[in-house]
Amino acid sequence: MMRFDGKVVLVTGASRGIGAAIAQLFAGQGARVGVHYHRSRAGAEEVVESLPGGPHLVVQADLADAEAVAGMVERVVREMGRIDVLVNNAGMYEDHPLAQTDYESWQAAWRRTIDTNLIGAANASYCAARQMIAQGGGRIVNVSSRGAFRGEPDAPAYGASKAGMNAMGQSLARHLAPYNIFVGTVAPGWVETDMAADTLSGPGGDEVRAQSPLGRVARPEEVAYAVLFLASEGAEFTTGTIIDVNGASYLRT
Repeated sequence: MMRFDGKVVLVTGASRGIGAAIAQLFAGQGARVGVHYHRSRAGAEEVVESLPGGPHLVVQADLADAEAVAGMVERVVREMGRIDVLVNNAGMYEDHPLAQTDYESWQAAWRRTIDTNLIGAANASYCAARQMIAQGGGRIVNVSSRGAFRGEPDAPAYGASKAGMNAMGQSLARHLAPYNIFVGTVAPGWVETDMAADTLSGPGGDEVRAQSPLGRVARPEEVAYAVLFLASEGAEFTTGTIIDVNGASYLRT
């Protein structure tokens, strides 16, 4: 497995779930990790305390706040020296099915979701890429979703935000390649995290697991492995790629 000794990796939404697994995997390969959180400082501190190596850093930001995003990146660069890899993992999901949602709530759900999932990731990418240009290169990896392709009927803003993330990643891959910055995206399906726990342990859990011929959902570390690959030296020619990590539960053409 590729080593990341001396590299600095900023992972957004790393206080739990997929983000925590990504932080663990990079730290295990020698990276120093900036563990971002929005509300759960205790969770982020617990993740940092569990990481090998270091020193690592806990950093807070509301990704819907452009100034906070810029401040997050500036702090990581100031205290850790640079950012070699940005992982845009943080995101939010909320139900707002059209037929059951009033117009005001509909608009609010779209604003919150797009501001966090897409615009927040775009701003983080901008700020990190500007310093990557100055230092001579880097990697950006986005964590999208299977929902960008198959649709999210109860949370259309989520599906749209992740489809936008896919397109953003491909656009940035083309623009940033001459600067030695390579951009990839990972699109998971259901993942065994605390966010999915209620669904997976509920009456619909077996139906969700049956979507994959493997008869289960992904483990967080399986998503993390795909992220690590896209960030690795030697994976440059995959720039612009979207890797599905959904256990063949949804196959796109």
